[in-house]
Amino acid sequence: MHSQRAGDIMIPLQDYPHIPYWFTLRQAIAELQKTSIDVGGRKSLPRALLVFDEKYNLLGTVRRRDILRALEPKFLRTMAMPTRKKLFDVEIDPDLTELTSGRIAQAMKDQAEQPVSDIMQPIVTTVSVEDHIAKLIYKMYSRDLTLMPVMEDNQVVGVVRSVDVFNAVARMLL
Repeated sequence: MHSQRAGDIMIPLQDYPHIPYWFTLRQAIAELQKTSIDVGGRKSLPRALLVFDEKYNLLGTVRRRDILRALEPKFLRTMAMPTRKKLFDVEIDPDLTELTSGRIAQAMKDQAEQPVSDIMQPIVTTVSVEDHIAKLIYKMYSRDLTLMPVMEDNQVVGVVRSVDVFNAVARMLL
């Protein structure tokens, strides 16, 4: 068995969802909803989108959890955490969320119109197509990453997800 390299296990860029930085959160949600990734005959849903500028330079990523956090209505963010928790604790008052759901839904729709550039995470590291799987493992766990861009000739050519690295390790060990 040959040594696994990033290029061997990456998802090519054309197969991974990516968007321009000016897309809204609503558009990013739509992209995530319509995309599935086929890796080795298995369907997988992306947890993040790559974000590019107009010259196709990689700027960052936007994860599902970043979007969910950003959709929290501004009026809730000003409340203390215990108060926010009580709003959604149906054991305290099951009718409370009924009374506020219209306002919350509208506020979330308003928040969904902000650009992804407001919430995207910057790229903290990349790997080369020739980097050994050991380097991928180290970079992912030392920086707590689940996705890393793969570079060749200063261009993004794909991504490696932690699940892809894990599956490659499993194939080597089992």
